[in-house]
Amino acid sequence: MPKKSMDDVMQAASGPHFSGLRLSSSSTPSSPSSAKSILPEDSSLESLKQPFVIGVSGGTASGKTTVCDMIIQQLHDHRVVLVNQDSFYRGLTAKESEHVNDYNFDHPDAFDTEQLLECMVQLKNGLSVNVPIYDFKKHRRCSESFRKVNASDVIILEGILVFHDSQVRNLMDMRIFVDTDADIRLARRIRRDTIERGRDVISVLEQYGKFVKPAFDDFVLPSKKYADVIIPRGGENHVAIDLIVQHIRTKLGQHDLCKIYPNVNVIQSTFQIRGMHTLIRDRDITTPDFVFYSDRLIRLVVEHGLGHLPFTEKQIITPTGSVYTGVDFCKKLCGVSIIRSGESMENALRACCKGIKIGKILIHREGDNGKQLVYQKLPNDISERHVLLLDPVLATGKSANQAIQLLIQKGVPQSRIIFLNLISESVAYANDSRR
Repeated sequence: MPKKSMDDVMQAASGPHFSGLRLSSSSTPSSPSSAKSILPEDSSLESLKQPFVIGVSGGTASGKTTVCDMIIQQLHDHRVVLVNQDSFYRGLTAKESEHVNDYNFDHPDAFDTEQLLECMVQLKNGLSVNVPIYDFKKHRRCSESFRKVNASDVIILEGILVFHDSQVRNLMDMRIFVDTDADIRLARRIRRDTIERGRDVISVLEQYGKFVKPAFDDFVLPSKKYADVIIPRGGENHVAIDLIVQHIRTKLGQHDLCKIYPNVNVIQSTFQIRGMHTLIRDRDITTPDFVFYSDRLIRLVVEHGLGHLPFTEKQIITPTGSVYTGVDFCKKLCGVSIIRSGESMENALRACCKGIKIGKILIHREGDNGKQLVYQKLPNDISERHVLLLDPVLATGKSANQAIQLLIQKGVPQSRIIFLNLISESVAYANDSRR
């Protein structure tokens, strides 16, 4: 989003709350903003800072993947992606496949480190990558299949030798070594290789004694010295994992825009929100399903915005005769939708606030000269009300800016305006017939 446009909206909203999805901006306001803003976590704007890269290493079957999965599950945040070093195994040649029992899969040369490094550099630069899919039964990559990994705020790279190569290691901001007893690792490897990879116990034991243990002593264990955090007992060490999760949360913090503009509030992402984003972005979704899941997202934004209204304490008597101390909902409230997109949020607002008054503002684009107010219909006493300004899509921000300025001219204090927004775009598609 252009710096001037973002600043204009945020300065105009220096009193209002701004609610919606996720915004990003590299701009800095000319003066501090006292307003709040709320956005559901997800948008098409790219992250402004480089991602936080975490390397997780340890012996084979030490519990690295379990630790990574527990970290991701506890974060409940779509801004974390996992990349496995195992995906970058080199495919065996026909000759190597004939003598597969003599091939050392735990040696650094077994991995395509150059491709791994290339993928990590692209992810760190905010680009999506295609990660290979390796078939452990055939010992080669699936030629026509890959896993697409999108750029994210946190990237976890997991593998036995991710600390071995200095170039890969230097990309990491945090290094974790999972330290598990050798007997436990062997038992887990036997279970995994016999059940998941179709091998027999004897071949697993032979491979462990011939290659796995020597490689661990020669390459994996020495890389432990590069670790910032060592987790004994792997996934069983809940205390260590909780501390790591807290550290990652601190690194993530609130979204950058929230630090630049204190009036912005971003709704924390959950798997429910991410799932609905996945559905409505699917090109094969039906129109009824698109409307249904879009309404659900809008309802979440509206409810979150209502939570920023002032409340007063109120005592009531329950049917059992007990005294309950609760809160009294703000009475002086109205909605204002920016026509036409804002009208898609009206049903959700009515469902949450029975009998709420809703005003309208129509701002028409006139050539390259910006925006011009065409129509307005607002409650006569709007200056006495808290206003929920409805506009699901924020592009250049010019319409939102002009609508906020109009409300201020009508006597609405800036601190009583809550701007509810669902999706923020970095580019305005004014000339794109598809939108």
